[in-house]
Amino acid sequence: MNRLANASSPYLRAHADNPVAWFPWGAEAFALAAERDVPVMVSIGYSTCHWCHVMARESFQDPETAAELNAGFVSIKVDREEHPDVDAAYLDAASAFTPHLGWPLTVFASPEGRVFYAGTYFPPAPRPPQPSFRQVLAAVREAWTERRNEVDATGSSLREALAAAATAAADAPPSLEQLAAAARTVVAREDREYSGFAAGPAFETPKFPNTPVLRFLQHPALTADAPDAADVASRALSAMARSDLHDLVEGGFFRYATRRDWSVPHYERMLTDNAGLVEVALAAGDDAVATDAARFLVDVLQLPSGGIAAAQDSESVIDGVRTEGGYYRASDRSGLQPPALDAKVVTGWNGHAIAALAAAGTRTDPRFLEAARWAADAVLESNVADDGTLRRASLDEVRSAAPATLEDYGGLAWGFLALARATGEVAYASRARALVDLCLGADGIHPPGGGDPVLVAQGMQSHAVPTDGASPSGPSVFAAAALDLWRLGAGEPYRTAAETLVRAAADAALASPLAHGAILEVALGLVSAPRQLVVVGETDAEIAEAARRVAADVVAVVSPAQALAFAEAGFTLFEGKVALGGEATAYDCRAFACALPTTDAGRLG
Repeated sequence: MNRLANASSPYLRAHADNPVAWFPWGAEAFALAAERDVPVMVSIGYSTCHWCHVMARESFQDPETAAELNAGFVSIKVDREEHPDVDAAYLDAASAFTPHLGWPLTVFASPEGRVFYAGTYFPPAPRPPQPSFRQVLAAVREAWTERRNEVDATGSSLREALAAAATAAADAPPSLEQLAAAARTVVAREDREYSGFAAGPAFETPKFPNTPVLRFLQHPALTADAPDAADVASRALSAMARSDLHDLVEGGFFRYATRRDWSVPHYERMLTDNAGLVEVALAAGDDAVATDAARFLVDVLQLPSGGIAAAQDSESVIDGVRTEGGYYRASDRSGLQPPALDAKVVTGWNGHAIAALAAAGTRTDPRFLEAARWAADAVLESNVADDGTLRRASLDEVRSAAPATLEDYGGLAWGFLALARATGEVAYASRARALVDLCLGADGIHPPGGGDPVLVAQGMQSHAVPTDGASPSGPSVFAAAALDLWRLGAGEPYRTAAETLVRAAADAALASPLAHGAILEVALGLVSAPRQLVVVGETDAEIAEAARRVAADVVAVVSPAQALAFAEAGFTLFEGKVALGGEATAYDCRAFACALPTTDAGRLG
């Protein structure tokens, strides 16, 4: 029985014809494992993951390996992008067995969900110190049948350890002094030769864009106490733009470089990286790079439905041979079939793209703003369930069964708030507020339903503070959206929500700032007084154009009718703001004090 053929994930569909009797994520697979009294093998990856492709070809397409899996296990295939909570929970568990976490992730668990062994890629033949995948399967089967007590004890103790890892939140969010010290720690990690941040001094060291930490370094609140911070971000952006990581033909940036000088890219191109780099470039004043990343989002990733695809694959077929990067290295691409898109429309990630395109549209090319509107409409059309809650993703306009995560509610709210400021349309801001409200419960901040139902039933939710990797984590982007609502005058509960999430992550973020840039950026927003700039009047007036160039926490250009609509919807920042004498008028509030309204563009510094 082919259970993956109609999945809402291209990654699962790619495995539909494997001889492995795959199940999608869900309770059915665990119930069958209990009935058969066999362990569960959970394989987690994503569609543009190179080593996931390799393990699939070597092991999951091999009939003999598949026969062993089918005889002794129930096998579950998970797209980490569709089920990020599942991925996070199993990464936590896998950390007890291997220090080298990544994808593919291979996890073995009891039918009750207790993990007792895990690893990543396993080769088809032994490569000391790595065993072959079939050796691993044999060892797991032997342990399950001959030493069940040890297996159960390992699973139980691991679950207890994971639960104990949940620590109490700090008493208060970090101070400006602590955050500046964290920024100086990041600055000290700069690769002085090639810019950016390298994991080590070796030349063959991977280097990633790490956009969340670049945005943290660009925060104006760091100017006095970490004066080099913004320059470090600008140097990294410039180095990437000059490097092989930057695709000058179709725009955008590849996932990462395998060497310190940003050369030899890993050629997949991700929505998340490029949306983040649009915002980094705009903050750095580099409209050309922002435009280039934005045109990749629109010209390559935007689908006929308007939704924006998750990624473009690194592999393509040239002259009948599948190769990584061959399409991108070709001197002429016109006659080549481009690499496939992962056409999942991920809710939270589309929120990031909407925010980036809305910002780029007000600064560079208006078509990006229209693309942001189109993406917003597509997500609302395809990724909202009948009960009004969100789903994690859709494929070909068919909703995934995967529930949305905090990243999705926060990310889409963040995008809608940016679109509201860019267009002046309060409906987007009201929708953003409703999304945030759905996650603010008396028992804490979480998506409706509390998370993935299988993980909840098994007690396997992740308790670790999530990192901000290629994009902000769920708590980080949700906190950013909540803080943005407070800045628009939606009320003090939204600032409280942001502060709650920052406190919970504070210790981990201060200890490892390179991995927590987005939550540190929100923390800076809590300890620095906001600047809120609203222009009421003709949206193409000189003062409106000047306002769009100001680095402020809120920049909104609205008509008089739109200002009234915002105020009536409960966004008090817009109360009483009118176009004086019929001229476009700027209202500039800094550090909780507002200057007199002005119609002089020269007064906006």
